[in-house]
Amino acid sequence: MQHFVIVGILVIITTILTYLGLDVAGLAKQQHPIAASAQSVSIDQLWQWEMIVISFLFAVIFVPMMYSLVAFRQKKGEMKDGEHMEGNTSLEIAWTVIPLFLVVIFAYLGGWSLGEVRRVDPQALVINVKGQQFTWTFEYPEYGIITNELHLPADRQVVLKMTSIDVIHSFWVPEFRIKQDVVPGRITEYRVTPTLVGNYKVRCAELCGTSHAYMENAVIVNTQADYDAWIAEQAELAKLAAQTPEGQGRLLTVRNGCTGCHSLDGTPLTGPTWFNIFGKTEEMNDGSTLVIDEAYLIESILNPNAKIVAGFPSPSVMPAFVFSDEELANIIAYIKTLK
Repeated sequence: MQHFVIVGILVIITTILTYLGLDVAGLAKQQHPIAASAQSVSIDQLWQWEMIVISFLFAVIFVPMMYSLVAFRQKKGEMKDGEHMEGNTSLEIAWTVIPLFLVVIFAYLGGWSLGEVRRVDPQALVINVKGQQFTWTFEYPEYGIITNELHLPADRQVVLKMTSIDVIHSFWVPEFRIKQDVVPGRITEYRVTPTLVGNYKVRCAELCGTSHAYMENAVIVNTQADYDAWIAEQAELAKLAAQTPEGQGRLLTVRNGCTGCHSLDGTPLTGPTWFNIFGKTEEMNDGSTLVIDEAYLIESILNPNAKIVAGFPSPSVMPAFVFSDEELANIIAYIKTLK
């Protein structure tokens, strides 16, 4: 009995020390991204209990093994055989029933957490999300707004209806804790209730191509008043933009995710920047040079592999788009303004 008491005490101490060690290493809770959604509460609670049980399971294996090596080692000069044991029915029942009991408990906790994450609010705000190499586009269908930034009101459930136009992506905001695959040809839903006003980033958590690491867009959680003001401002800007060719061109480029690969400020991305590109002389991958004019832009939009600027992937990763003559003219009018 003395051995059982000692081992029990050592298991408790080792469990506590293991959990504290995981916490210091940032695997328990200390270095997690800040929790910024209602859904993160149940997920973080489940994670904490899992870390506690993992610490206990480590201790309950490690401590008896090490204690046995020390307490029951063969003494110097001791030549007789150890005590023969046929088995221990009580121990075998215990190590079968207790893990089963733990599995059932965690199955319940996991189901409860999933239920909290998937809980439906009939008044949820609906936002359409499109993923593509290598950007995200967000549409507010109720207001006719399309943007590359995701604005959300705090303390209101939002349902993102997501799809992809090329490969599988995965929508992930670490502070919200939830991930959801974004699949071509399907609509997947992501429900979240932001609780903390601030600026975050959505990342793609599914390797999707050469610029996967740069597939980040801003996520901004506003108070309801600030969100309403932003919606009103964006709706007015969209209305004004639709009255000019360059404004319509900008909306087309946002809607089709063009700025995920072509920056507007000179920053190098997967494709050439659009900043000051019109009228510029560029070297092509075949060694030739040409002036970036309307004919070249139209050809590059409709057939991205026709002529590729030097230093960029060949064949091009850009999909071929189909636009009307008016839409092409509007896009080019917009590109001309980027100086």
